[in-house]
Amino acid sequence: MEKISVAVRFRPPIPAAGDPSSCSGGGDREWRIDNGSRVSLLHRAAGPVPGASFAFDHVFDGATTNEQVYAALVKALIHSAVDGFNGTAFAYGQTSSGKTFTMNGSDTDPGIIPRAVRDVFNTARQAEDREFLIRVSYMEIYNEEINDLLTLEGQKLRIHESLERGVYVAGLREEIVNSAEQVFELLQLGEANRHFGETNMNVRSSRSHTIFRMVIESSAKNQVDSGDAIRVSVLNLVDLAGSERIIKTGAEGIRLNEGKHINKSLMILGNVINKLSENGKQRGHIPYRDSKLTRILQPALGGNAKTSIICTAAPEEIHIEETRGTLQFASRAKCVSNCAQVNEILTDAALLKRQKVEIEELRKKLQGSHSEGLEQVVLKLRNDMHKSELERDRLAMELEEERKVRETLEYRLAEQQKKLEDIGSTSISADKFTDATQLDTLKTPDSKYAPDGFVACRLRYSNDVEFSPVPETLDNVADEDLWARLNKGCITDLDMLEMTPGLKREESMLQDTEPAVPLEEPTEEKCQRLEKDCTSDRQQLEDLKERCMTLEKERDLLREENSSLQQELCKSRQEAGCLIAEKQEQLEESRTKCAELEKELSRSRQEADCLAKEKLELVGELGAEKQKMEELRQDIRVISRAFSHREGQLTSLYSKSKAIVEHCKASQVATLP
Repeated sequence: MEKISVAVRFRPPIPAAGDPSSCSGGGDREWRIDNGSRVSLLHRAAGPVPGASFAFDHVFDGATTNEQVYAALVKALIHSAVDGFNGTAFAYGQTSSGKTFTMNGSDTDPGIIPRAVRDVFNTARQAEDREFLIRVSYMEIYNEEINDLLTLEGQKLRIHESLERGVYVAGLREEIVNSAEQVFELLQLGEANRHFGETNMNVRSSRSHTIFRMVIESSAKNQVDSGDAIRVSVLNLVDLAGSERIIKTGAEGIRLNEGKHINKSLMILGNVINKLSENGKQRGHIPYRDSKLTRILQPALGGNAKTSIICTAAPEEIHIEETRGTLQFASRAKCVSNCAQVNEILTDAALLKRQKVEIEELRKKLQGSHSEGLEQVVLKLRNDMHKSELERDRLAMELEEERKVRETLEYRLAEQQKKLEDIGSTSISADKFTDATQLDTLKTPDSKYAPDGFVACRLRYSNDVEFSPVPETLDNVADEDLWARLNKGCITDLDMLEMTPGLKREESMLQDTEPAVPLEEPTEEKCQRLEKDCTSDRQQLEDLKERCMTLEKERDLLREENSSLQQELCKSRQEAGCLIAEKQEQLEESRTKCAELEKELSRSRQEADCLAKEKLELVGELGAEKQKMEELRQDIRVISRAFSHREGQLTSLYSKSKAIVEHCKASQVATLP
């Protein structure tokens, strides 16, 4: 178990409008930092305020730079993420307290996210014994809706969970990258799509929570065996929107609605931290699912991850209550423990494992010529393969939804069929009755013949119409099913019925044998009435038949709709098959290109070998020529020495001969008279 690392950072004080001296703190209370790890609230006259002293791993004042914060709290987390541990770092605090500056920074002082990106790639390059594959995504939670910041099409995404991937956002775009510059371009694109707004406390206030995610996969080099473990770690860098007080921000309309959602999600985050900081026996249910933010960050809150929290605060006295709440949140978060471990995957769930065999040959070619072009080809192939897999997952989810719709339609068809059977089994024909009295007893009382008539709510209709029971209790309410049965399938608008006010029930009305007309009714009139009743019953039968035909038509329509859905499902499967075939063709083309490149590389190597052999021969000949030159130089030296010796001898002979000549001349001159 490992505690969450928590640090508090106070931003520099902001002077009030027209009062530059207010930044030095002119109130009665102030926050004081002791030993870089404790912060206390002091009253200038009375001293420390009771219950307002907090201790953390680090406490930074307004003069601290992003580099110092990163080195103290996040740098070790990044190295652990490269080694295979899940990691999360996020900034929490009130609005305008410096969260976005801490995470993103500026051109002169980059924040945690750009420093982490560069550190990930630098650390990966230093690991010479491992091979890395890095992919990134960027999302925001705006008004409790998840939006993809890397594409405008990814709106209102949903959260899913699986055994292999854990908690993930379906449909979120992921880009495979091989340099920090590519990541910075994607971050710039995401920032352009993010929601910002202006309030009384901040000119550029974040109106959504953003999560920048890096998935780091690595494996040992020169190992292609499917049994090798792949390390897969997830690094989340989160910039939370700040908690707001409407009286200070002056939010109205859209800004007010945004502030409500922001405060609600931060409140749920606080509830989760509260539950996690409690004792295990008293913890109870942890409400991760109450908010999309806590659902996505669930592994970082008491799960398999290393987590660092930077709580930003404002030092001004006007914000003391908000700062106190932030420090209380940080104190509770410091009590939360995570259980981080290296994530190693032996199945094909790792993207690096699925792509390693196809790319191994291309990787070998990177050692030769045209390495830059081949790196781009490899990166493009990886992105295409990853996009095809994401598209396949999307199609699989759509097929699953269509399957559920089809099951729903089948269920509706079964219900309609059951209703048709029930209506067919309960339909009453006038031909079955030989006695008009039997038919008359089943009719709904008619107010024309019984002025004080009423509607009775009676029990389920018996299947045997000859033994239809008398209602056990009478009431002034009838549901739609009973009314349809009493009217032999004819649907009547119950809202149009009018009850006789103050109607008194008589015991004689409970008798099933009571005739609906006076006993003194003449026979001729009775025959006419029965004839009318038979005509009415026949009309009701016709209406019932029409109703049955309508239901059958609806059933046929539902069947046609079901068949059309099945056709669309087959079409979707065919499209998915075509897409898979197209991707396979592209993969085959890529492999063919790779084979051609390999052939060109082999030819280049052969030419290089020939050139090397020629070079060796030339080197040998050059050595022989050098040896001959050395021998010639030795001969020249010997000849030069002999020439110098002979020249000396000739010089001495010349001197001697000259002296002899001079002597001869002198002797001749002396002998002359």
